[in-house]
Amino acid sequence: MILPKKVSIGDTVGIVSPCDVKNYEKLIKPEELLRSMGFKVKYGENTFKDTWGYAASAKERADDFNAMASDDEVSLVFFGGGDVGCEVLPLLDYDAIKRSRKAYCSYSDSTSILNAITSLTGLVTFHGQTPRTFEDLNDYNVERFKSVIIERDGIHKRASDWTVLHGGACRGRLIGGYTQNVCLMLSSPYFSYTDEKYILFLEDYFWFSEPAIVARYVEHIIQSEFFKNVCGVIFGGYGEGDDVVTQFLRRKAESIGIPFVKCNDFGHGTNNAIFPIGAMAELDCEKASLRFEI
Repeated sequence: MILPKKVSIGDTVGIVSPCDVKNYEKLIKPEELLRSMGFKVKYGENTFKDTWGYAASAKERADDFNAMASDDEVSLVFFGGGDVGCEVLPLLDYDAIKRSRKAYCSYSDSTSILNAITSLTGLVTFHGQTPRTFEDLNDYNVERFKSVIIERDGIHKRASDWTVLHGGACRGRLIGGYTQNVCLMLSSPYFSYTDEKYILFLEDYFWFSEPAIVARYVEHIIQSEFFKNVCGVIFGGYGEGDDVVTQFLRRKAESIGIPFVKCNDFGHGTNNAIFPIGAMAELDCEKASLRFEI
């Protein structure tokens, strides 16, 4: 795997919108906070364009992404979710992305883009925060951004108690993200995996998926060929109905018999921990610890 170059205070953060169209008003405060932390901010040319009625064209969005990959001023490419990130996958310049060794950070629908980059280039990407995270930033998210993106601290800091659904410890390569997109990427030509072991992290949110929908997604993942290589699972926040989701996950954990924990450290909720996709990691359920090599 290829580790991205470190991001330093004073560097330029490039903001693009590969998954939907962004409203500039919603990004004013995130931009101000990034600048207050000492970063410069640059927007993609088509970030606020609505060519297709739901986003800029796939080519316009991919052009912005590829431009940020080739821009020597930009150290971090920061982007949000939406619904149509998969449209840009065939148009991304993976060679330029690999050569850039930049940090790419997002979550939600961008799960597809992050995992495609890691899968096709070997470059570690970061799942967990978007520019909108900076709209109402809390201390935990600031600390996680600085620790993982800037300082490259490989010790995950918990924001919540962990519920151990099946005990044990394991070592594998981190992979995962938003459950719907993990399901979609399993049949995508822009995702591949090897015979090595993986620690799978998943998250969902009650606004988007009822507990039964989460159950459907998780069951689909478990039934996939890929899951045979999964040695441990971490499931993040959900929100209202969390007890129902946790009980479903407990039943699945007992049936598959691998280390499995539920927490509220990452996802669409208040806490947005950052996980490096593609990094080797160690999960210990009893110690409630996760370490990764970045």
